[in-house]
Amino acid sequence: MHEFFAYAAIALPDMLRGTLITLKVTAGSLLIGLAIGLPMALVRVYGGKLLQPFCTAYLTLFRGAPLLVQLFVVYYGLPEAGISFSRMGAAFFTLGCNSAAYQCEYFRGALLSVSQGQMKAARAIGMSRLSGIRHIILPQALRLVIPTWSNEFIAMVKYTAVIFLIAVPDLMGEAKMLSSQHFAPIPTYILVASIYLVLVGVMSLAVHMLQKRLSVPGMSFTAEDH
Repeated sequence: MHEFFAYAAIALPDMLRGTLITLKVTAGSLLIGLAIGLPMALVRVYGGKLLQPFCTAYLTLFRGAPLLVQLFVVYYGLPEAGISFSRMGAAFFTLGCNSAAYQCEYFRGALLSVSQGQMKAARAIGMSRLSGIRHIILPQALRLVIPTWSNEFIAMVKYTAVIFLIAVPDLMGEAKMLSSQHFAPIPTYILVASIYLVLVGVMSLAVHMLQKRLSVPGMSFTAEDH
């Protein structure tokens, strides 16, 4: 046990540096996913038929292909087509586009859970469809989506573990180097697992507090809302 704590004191500074990169990639990827996923959800619910095939193809591709395959295609495959990314750029782009596919479905479910009668009422008082979405439907949907969206938030922390395979020095990348340098795989990955557990626990608590703060009495996601 003494040897473990002695090794932890040596390894933790490098692991914490990798943890900061993990959090940076997590936050950036979620923002990219939000920027793509929310508009796509609006198109799927309220858009015309012109963009529907594109949205369906996007969702099928990014939800169907393994994340690691997507990462390798972006980092190793796209340069052959003249499109190159840095290591961090490939991580942000791949995880962001992958997250967008899942966030799209989360937002679509939340949008559909808002009673259609509210849009009819908005149109009846003279609001345009866009104004009704912006001022009535979307504020409610963004509250309703928090419980399901939090799953993507937490999962993204763990998804970042694959980016060490393209030499991004995230938490797993630092762990791999430390394990090789000190020939201590078991203590290294025990520390890694502990850090991931702390991250997920803190994020789960933060999302729960946000959900309670933004909750509206009587507004919930129920089957009757569809």
